[in-house]
Amino acid sequence: MEDRFLIVGLGNPGQTYDDTRHNVGFRIVKALAQKHQISFRPSLIRMKGSVAEGTIKEKPTTLLLPLTFMNESGLAVRKGVDFYKLPLDRLIVVADDVDLPFGGMRLKTKGSSGGHKGLKSIEAHLGTQDYTRLKVGVGGREKGDLADYVLDKFTKEEQSALPEIIDRAVMVLELWVAEGAPAAMHEANK
Repeated sequence: MEDRFLIVGLGNPGQTYDDTRHNVGFRIVKALAQKHQISFRPSLIRMKGSVAEGTIKEKPTTLLLPLTFMNESGLAVRKGVDFYKLPLDRLIVVADDVDLPFGGMRLKTKGSSGGHKGLKSIEAHLGTQDYTRLKVGVGGREKGDLADYVLDKFTKEEQSALPEIIDRAVMVLELWVAEGAPAAMHEANK
């Protein structure tokens, strides 16, 4: 399964969290699945998440939405990497970032969690910071309690801008699968 890619969207399970800033990773990966007509199914024992398998840009790709809550996302990612016997350069994680302005993006092939509990859990379970992540800006570092902010819903103005941001993130993920991290980084980081 060396040629398979694993794309993980971070978020919290349950309708309560659906439209929160912290679940932007879920929303982007769900949009990617919808575009490529790939359906999710629960895989709680094997993967601790919802899994969708299909082809993106003619490459076998698995999409994973951990159902472990954000601070234990690493459990699902570790299971996915182990199950598919993936080298870490075939893994990308999509997460929210309060340090980026709303709608901004950064793709990095390694680096610290920046305090993000989902990324921190992944680092702990993989034993490394060397994996690719697409961070999508939700802004707000300066606004009150951080936990309350990321678990709050997007404003009406943000909601209306989200489809374009999600489409751009989907394009970045497709580029990552088709052409690799440098091409995706060029698009995401501009």
